[in-house]
Amino acid sequence: MIYLIPGLGADERVFQNLRPLLQVETRLLPWLTPEPDESLPDYAARMATDIPLNQTGLLVGVSFGGVVGLEINRIRSGLRTVLISSIPDASCLPPLLRLIRATRAYRLFPPQWLKLFPRAGQWYFGVSNGEEYQLFKQILHDMQPLYTRWAIDRLLHWDSTHVGRSTQILGTHDRVFPPGPTPVDYLIQGGGHFMAYSHAQEISEILNKIAAETDC
Repeated sequence: MIYLIPGLGADERVFQNLRPLLQVETRLLPWLTPEPDESLPDYAARMATDIPLNQTGLLVGVSFGGVVGLEINRIRSGLRTVLISSIPDASCLPPLLRLIRATRAYRLFPPQWLKLFPRAGQWYFGVSNGEEYQLFKQILHDMQPLYTRWAIDRLLHWDSTHVGRSTQILGTHDRVFPPGPTPVDYLIQGGGHFMAYSHAQEISEILNKIAAETDC
């Protein structure tokens, strides 16, 4: 079994090119509405209730979904966490996000402002024109401000102490989580932050390989 967790503000649409290429049964873990002041571990525990205690297979998270996947993996250790366009621990936050955290700039701008400037988001997330951009705009339009604000705060203040090992798939052109000095398991040439959609063929080959090596 492969459990899929979309990125911040996204849903199953980000996997629409990827899922048909996977050779193992998949199941989406949809986002839940966070409780007031809910911690990330508590939120991950709620998401994990749909996963049997002794379940094996892969837990594949995109962007913030990878962070949540690592938190779920603390209590569902039989799963192997695979990160797509995500980071393995809080020390890998890039300089821009560290600056946003230090200045608390994320508290000054409502998340729904992203809906007003889709072209800026297109550049930052590495989204191509055409069908890909139209999907990106739809995802922005459907984004829930309450969840997005909560998720940004939890990402920027993530305590990744003793988080488990993961397998990281990162794009060379990712502006959100650009490759740094830390070794990456799989580097997708030309991949941006939206590569779960745009580079589904390459990513599916990696996931199918990992799944074949794992008890899925």
